[in-house]
This record gives sequence, structure tokens and C-alpha cells, in this order.
Amino acid sequence: MATSADDLTHSKLEHYPITIFAIIMGLSGLTLAVQSAGQNLGFGPGLAHGLYGITGFLFFLLLMGYAAKCLQYPQAVLAEWRHPVKMAFFPAISISLLLLGVASLSRHAQLAEALWLIGMGMQAVLTLAVVSGWISARSFQTGHLSPAWFIPAVGNVFVPIAGVPLGYFELSWYFMSVGLVFWGVLMALVMNRLIFHDPLPGRLQPTLVILIAPPAVAFLAWVRLYGEVDALARLLINAAYFFTLLVALQLPRILRLPFALSFWALSFPFAAVTIASFTFAANTDSTAHLWIGTVLLVVLSVIIIGLLLRTLKAVRQGEICVPD
Repeated sequence: MATSADDLTHSKLEHYPITIFAIIMGLSGLTLAVQSAGQNLGFGPGLAHGLYGITGFLFFLLLMGYAAKCLQYPQAVLAEWRHPVKMAFFPAISISLLLLGVASLSRHAQLAEALWLIGMGMQAVLTLAVVSGWISARSFQTGHLSPAWFIPAVGNVFVPIAGVPLGYFELSWYFMSVGLVFWGVLMALVMNRLIFHDPLPGRLQPTLVILIAPPAVAFLAWVRLYGEVDALARLLINAAYFFTLLVALQLPRILRLPFALSFWALSFPFAAVTIASFTFAANTDSTAHLWIGTVLLVVLSVIIIGLLLRTLKAVRQGEICVPD
């Protein structure tokens, strides 16, 4: 029997992946990186405004798509939640909201606060739910662990970036504390898994780049909370640089792998270390960090353009929203 177009549409919706929100994290990161570059290098805000509008619109479309999946295929959503790898990507939705809140700060203060409040609440709930799942009676294997596990718990360090300027100082400290504690815990576990156990499966290899994000984002949050670049801030940004160099050595091998949506994990970490570099330069008048940020912005732009082109090709070839 021939498969109808309606059947194909419903099949695609059933396999609409939670990992798709990594696209929004990447585009939000690019928006903030371009905005930060403009403030440091003195060019106009037009490009950042355009990226902000595109990212917000795309987030709305992707969110509506996943909401439709929740309504029509709740069992498929539940299966993703129970999946030991995919469950870590659910907070990509709340982090996208937090990033859009940061991007909205200089544009629409009320919208920024609304996005931040929703994202903060979702992040709090999802962190508790995911960590509770980790330590429940359910058994996880070492092979289930990947740097993607940083997203649910360490993702809390995103909250202070907009939370402090919005006036939620003590609440921002709570999320910062949770994020830093879990960064230490998960870093030890992830490095143990990477060094002493089998290599990550092909589709998870791009998540190695996520190692860059926690120290880079923690640096941005710490500067917001503390108000200046101190010793701890320097420790965090230099840790981010180390992981950037480490990941750069792995990129040639990773880029030879077949494309999957997990490749979007390459985008936001590079955006985070780019923004951190511009922030360091702005706070210390460091020309070196201004140049580092500029070079990283070029690399980030190339990565995003490449990912967009490869994603569009995968959509045309029917490689997105298919069973694993």
C-alpha cells in the first residue's frame, strides 16, 4: 500500500527530536557573540538585531512543532525522556529561553524578564527532574554518559547572566552554586568515561565540544555576579581556552563523521568562549583577548554557516525526523 503524504507528515512529527533545540542555542549564541563584538569593535547593531529576530522566530516554530508532538505522540516524548542520552537535551528548551532573555535585555526589558522567568522556572524543574532520574532506582551504564549530561545541571550557570541585571541577585547565586557544583562532579565522571572506557558513539562525538561551555558560561555569570574580572574569572576563562584547544585537535576527526543534529553541539560552546573573550577584553582593556574574540567569531560564523547548509541538505534528503 502506498504511503500518503499525511502519513509521512505524522511519521516525521512522531520522530521530531528534542535535540533540535540545540539549533536555537547555537543561533542565540551567535546573536550574543555578534552583539558583544559590535560593542567591542564599534560596528552597528543591525546584524545582531537581524539574528535576534530570526532566532526568536525559529524558536517559536520549533517549539510549536514539539508541542504538537507532545499532544499527538505523548508516548514518543516519554520515550525520549526515558532515554539515557536524549533526556539531557530537554533543558535545551529552558536554556534557549534564558539565552533569548539575555539577548532581549537591551531591546525589550519586559520581554527579557518574562523569557528569563519562564526559562529559570523550567530550568529549576528540569534540573531536579533529571538529577532525580539519575539517582533513582534506574540503572545507567557508563556508556550512557557523555558531555551532553552537562546541559541539565551545569546549565544552571546561564541563569545569572540575565538574572543579575534584572535584579534577581540571590536567586542567581542559587543557580550559580548548583551549576558549579555539578560541573565539578560531572567533569570527573565525564573525563573518567572518556579516558578509561570505549570512545563515544559517532553521533555523540560532536558533544565533546560541550566541554568548552561550562567554564566559558560560568565566567560570564561570575563577572555578572562579582562585577569584575577577578582571580576566579581568570581561572574559568583559561579553562575554557584549554578545552577549546583540546577540542580543536579533535575537530578534524569529528567533522569526517556522518551528519546528525548532534553536530549543532559544535555551535554554542564556540559562541560562549567568543563572548567570554569579548567580555574579558571589555573589562580589562586586553587587546589580546579582543583579537582572540575576533578570531573565534570568524570560526563561529563558519561553523554556523556550515551547520545551516548541512541541516538544509539533510532536510531536503529526508534525513531529519527519522527513527534512530
